[in-house]
Amino acid sequence: MRNRRSGRALNKNRFELPNDVALHVEKVDKRFILERKKWYRYIFSLFKNEPTKYFQALEGVTFEVGRGEVIGLIGLNGSGKSTLASLLAGHLAPTSGNIRRNGVASLLAINSGMKPNLTGIENIRLKLLLMDFKPAEIKRRVRSIVEFTELHDFIYQPLKHYSSGMRAKLGFAIAVQTDPDILIIDEALSVGDQTFYQKCLQEIERFKQEGKTIFFVSHAISQIREISDRVAWIHYGQMKMLGNTEEVCLEYSKFIHHFNKKSKPERLREQQEMMNSQKRNLTSRQKMYRKTNLWQQLISFSTILLILIISAWQMFQN
Repeated sequence: MRNRRSGRALNKNRFELPNDVALHVEKVDKRFILERKKWYRYIFSLFKNEPTKYFQALEGVTFEVGRGEVIGLIGLNGSGKSTLASLLAGHLAPTSGNIRRNGVASLLAINSGMKPNLTGIENIRLKLLLMDFKPAEIKRRVRSIVEFTELHDFIYQPLKHYSSGMRAKLGFAIAVQTDPDILIIDEALSVGDQTFYQKCLQEIERFKQEGKTIFFVSHAISQIREISDRVAWIHYGQMKMLGNTEEVCLEYSKFIHHFNKKSKPERLREQQEMMNSQKRNLTSRQKMYRKTNLWQQLISFSTILLILIISAWQMFQN
């Protein structure tokens, strides 16, 4: 626990966020390269003026969240909600922009960080070990997590035999018992039973009272309305709206109603057009930066190769 506390203090001092601010996101872009080339093709691409195709998953996302807030994230499939959730948790790094956290973030998604061949109890211990808990603390928390999951004897079965609801129970129990400052829930509560969902709501309310911050990703507008203080509408990589829950949910419901009235070919065509607009070519400035970066990688690779050749020659001489 000492490392986690010191990590929090370092994070806070480094970014100098106010105490009442949990997270600050500033002009965040996230791009994924669509063409993966083998290492030797990068050498030839240095001398060619070929644009690199990429997918703009997020563009210019900026917002700030206070302590104790519950923020809902809504949007169509492929809009970038899960990408944003992974960025907020630190599982992905932004291509550009800054994400500043005032504390430790934890992502709860089905199968997130879980090993399918390990049992439920082994996954719990592994997660706690990776978070640097001491053996005595792990033993105490394992007991609390097992009781919260209500999985009974299934806790000793491999995770690959679990249903999606059982995995969600295990993931949520681990997340809340490790006491993160920022909890990000990505569609994990949509697969559980109603009894466990109400239990989760009680824990979310407890987190709010303790000043924890929660991001809730869901397609269920009813859940978003029930849980969230504010809602962010992500529309194909851009922040379309961020504000009062009822206001944003009403506008999103109107959009969904209008979208669903279209025929299936029209909906698919519109989605494809929006996704194609996110597929772009690198600009000349970005290509220049990419070539400079590739030259640096080539020099590093050549240096390592030279060291290996010299070492092999010395071994041969000996």
